[in-house]
Amino acid sequence: MGYNTALRGYTAKRLEEIGSADLLVGIPCYNNEQTISHVIQTVTHGLARHFGGLRCVILVADGGSTDDTRETARDFQIKPWQEKVVSIYRGPAGKGTALRSVFEAADMLNVQACAVVDADLRSITSDWVRCLLDPVLEKGYQFVAPVYLRHKYDGTITNNIVYCLTRALYGLRVRQPIGGDFAFSRDVAEFFAGKRVWETDVARYGIDIWMTTMAITSGFKVCQSNLGVKIHDAKDPGQHLGPMFRQVMWVLLSLMEEFEGYWKAVRGSRSVETFGFEGTLRPEPIEVDLSGIVERFQTGFGHFGSLWKDLFSADCFEEIRRAAELKAGEFTFPLETWIRILYELAATFHAWKRNRFKIVEIVTPLYYARVASFVRQTLDMSSEEAESLVEDQALKFEEEKDYLIRVWDERRDVAEPQ
Repeated sequence: MGYNTALRGYTAKRLEEIGSADLLVGIPCYNNEQTISHVIQTVTHGLARHFGGLRCVILVADGGSTDDTRETARDFQIKPWQEKVVSIYRGPAGKGTALRSVFEAADMLNVQACAVVDADLRSITSDWVRCLLDPVLEKGYQFVAPVYLRHKYDGTITNNIVYCLTRALYGLRVRQPIGGDFAFSRDVAEFFAGKRVWETDVARYGIDIWMTTMAITSGFKVCQSNLGVKIHDAKDPGQHLGPMFRQVMWVLLSLMEEFEGYWKAVRGSRSVETFGFEGTLRPEPIEVDLSGIVERFQTGFGHFGSLWKDLFSADCFEEIRRAAELKAGEFTFPLETWIRILYELAATFHAWKRNRFKIVEIVTPLYYARVASFVRQTLDMSSEEAESLVEDQALKFEEEKDYLIRVWDERRDVAEPQ
């Protein structure tokens, strides 16, 4: 079934009654009854404190929560001069469809600026609202990505894949391309809403990287805003992030195909202007089971080693084989090998016409190998020192880009699994 809008009738009618607004804050949610009140409270206070003279609307875009998220959101009292709409979106389940409803609402209300914040945030402050919206309202930016102070092991997919690839491909140093909390102008909301992606994986789980990539490649004016520490329901990279790796990689690789002409012409990268919070707060520590991560990689080698030998170059496979024999306390997986694996993966994904999700699935254990190596390398580093290492990694992704283009163009005859 196709959906020509993510807004249900009652939601659209409520927005029509409101008529117009200056600012919209969207909160996509699903089973967040424990945190939704705090997020709404912070947003309503932030809007009142920093944008008291503007007409503001808060849209809670729910995915059909089975707990009391919607009831809690409806019952929470916001400032009397603000509006709140609690809705269940229409379309495929996922954050992307929730944000589609926010894009459509921003367009309907003809807002000047719109922000979206995650519903599981515990560290959000009223200043987040200002930091996200000010660059659009005061500086003329059209898309604002977040920057957070994060623990070195929070965001391993961003640190080891998404930031590095996005920077090398598209030439902008957007530190958190899948950060979750963004702001944008009405014309960008209209542009996003009009794209024909809402029956695809973008609607389910790929919305953040899709938004960032579309903003960059479409020439919108992009900046970042530092929001300080992000405390949310962080996940142990060994326990929970395999499915996220597969989802994010699928969308990343699909976008590479769509924008091949763009990224092939890009060399190097440039920084983007950064606004917002300045301070020295410390993020919460995250415990990582290094032995468990290494074990997941080694189990994967046992299952998929013969396939990896066919998929990857001889040099890469030799490093994979060597790493599979190492114990956790001595584990290393070279960055140069990891970069070439990702670039070869992209080229093979591009060459295959079917079974494409299979290749992403079978390389997931290699992500664990890289995370384990990153953890070992940064055991005695502060989060700030680890951040410098991430920047060094990203630069090496740029330096290896010619390799990507070469294997992308050459790898046309890779045998597909049956």
